[in-house]
Amino acid sequence: MRREDYISDETVIKRANEAVRIELEKNRALGVPVVVYDRKSQIIYRENDDGTRTEVGKRLRKERYSERISKKA
Repeated sequence: MRREDYISDETVIKRANEAVRIELEKNRALGVPVVVYDRKSQIIYRENDDGTRTEVGKRLRKERYSERISKKA
């Protein structure tokens, strides 16, 4: 494949986000609980089809993987 035949990074990101959105809609329609991460509070919730949210856990680490590795080196 030539370089011109590749799709752009923006297109890949848009497709991935859309695939996740569709999967969440499908699970909600089927009544399957959905796991959602709230970026603001950094808490993981289990959201049921009736709209109730149950806290599952909290974020363990605050930094990115690359930042943790650079501290060790």
